[in-house]
Parts: sequence; structure tokens; C-alpha cells
Amino acid sequence: MSLQVLQNVNLAEYTSWLIGGNAEYFCLPVTMDDLKEAIEYSKRNQLKITILGGGSNILISDAGVKGLTICLKKFSQTTIKTANDNLYIETLSGTSKSELLKIFLKYRVTPALFMAGLPGDVGGGVVMNAGVAENFEPREFMQLVDWIEVIDLDLKIHRIEKSKLKVSYRHTDGWQPHIITKVAMSWPMEGDGGLLQKVKDANLLRLTKQPLDMPSCGSVFKNPEGHKAAQLIDQCGLKGFQIGDAQVSMKHANFIVNLNKATASDTWNVMMHVQKTVLEKKQILLSTEVVRLGEWD
Repeated sequence: MSLQVLQNVNLAEYTSWLIGGNAEYFCLPVTMDDLKEAIEYSKRNQLKITILGGGSNILISDAGVKGLTICLKKFSQTTIKTANDNLYIETLSGTSKSELLKIFLKYRVTPALFMAGLPGDVGGGVVMNAGVAENFEPREFMQLVDWIEVIDLDLKIHRIEKSKLKVSYRHTDGWQPHIITKVAMSWPMEGDGGLLQKVKDANLLRLTKQPLDMPSCGSVFKNPEGHKAAQLIDQCGLKGFQIGDAQVSMKHANFIVNLNKATASDTWNVMMHVQKTVLEKKQILLSTEVVRLGEWD
């Protein structure tokens, strides 16, 4: 077996929040063969599988994750072609969105501006239909996608066209319960000579508005229809609210930052306090984009 399976690996470093306990078993597949080996290992040892992608929208329990955690951080490969004035990209699901940004910049296509604001990997982009608040196209990840491939626990690969997926605000259904392995995207090559400067300007603006210098998961709550979550949280006086080292950011109220040694339970309790307070004061229930992994009470 070429794939290395480790025991008791701390998962905090594999998340953008730098929070979380240990994986009981852990592996980092690089190729499809590695991923198949990991699935077979889990079946052979009767281990539940947890998929960990770019780690930007998850909260891992302090108690850790039982079974086999398959981290797709190194599961990254991309092929590019151009035809009929379109750019076509096929990429493994663990490829980071920052890699896509480089490709879009190279070909001077507008998704570069969109991709500059998104953390995490391609698979995560599909799962949560990642998006930005700014008013430019595309605004949501699934606008780029043509089809995805998934692998089931019998190691069979299935291609699913976008038309067969149920795409909604910050969520995509129709691929579960399988593992997303590959994503195909395309976009017209209209060309924008000023794109690099626009990306630089957008990144500078984000630096002034978001706590990008601190560990966070990005936006914590979805924007309710007709409202912005950050404004609602700010209007409730919650900026700076803190439990342990988990704090509602002073810079952007829809970010919860890890000041130093925040725990998962601290972070979750901050989220629940924010949700409860906004509901009491604004009669609006905020729903979170954050997925909890591992053992929770």
C-alpha cells in the first residue's frame, strides 16, 4: 500500500480557523489511485469516512474526528484548453481556488475577480456554491461549472451534469453521498486588459474591510433575503463579543476570529449567541454556512 495512513493527527493546521482536535486516522491522497486506496482502507477496517477539503468553512470538534479523515489538500491537478473562444478547465477537487485565480488571470477572464475573494478548494466551492457579495459576474461558483465527477464507496466514478444538480444560495445538492473528485468549468474568453489592476484593487479593499490577517472561516452566516448578516450583527452591538479566544471581528461582524487559542466549543458558542441575539432583537434567524465535523455533544 503506497498511501500512508497516520493516527492521531491534529487537524487544526488543516483548517483556516486553526481550530480542532485529532483525526483518529488520517491520510493525504495525491492521485485517484491514492483516493481509491483510502476508500478501500476505510471499508477493510470498517471506518467512517470524513472528507476534509480546503478547511475554510468547517469547525472541527475539540474531541476530534473518529474514523478516517481523508484530506484532499494535495489532491490537485488541472488541465486547461481553449476552444471556440472559451476557456475550459478540468481540475481535481482538492485544487485551491487560488490556483484557479492564477489561471483566470493568465487568460484575462473575469472570474479572476470573483475567485480573488474566495478561500478553500474547488470541491468546497461546489458543495457550498461559494459566492461573493460584490456585484460582478460570476457571483456564485456554480455559474462556472459544467459537470462534476464523484466516486462512490464501490470505487465507481459517476459524471453528473450541472443540470442534474440542485443549485441554490450557498448550497449544491445532488452529488451526495459520494465524494466529489473532479470539476469541469468553462467561461468565455472575452479578455479584460485591466483585470490585474481590478483584482489588486478588490484585494486591497477586502483587506480594509475583512480581518484577513487573522484565522477565520470567512463569512459565518448566510445573508438573509433582503438583509446583510454583517449589518444585522453589527446593529445588535455584537462586534467584539468574545468567549475565550473566539471573537466577533471588530472589522467585519460576520467573521469570527481566532485570537490565539480559541476552541471549537468557544467558537460555536459565539455563533449561537450571535444567532440568538439577532433573532431576539431583529426577529431574523441567521443560518450558518459553517459545517461542523467530528464528535459533538
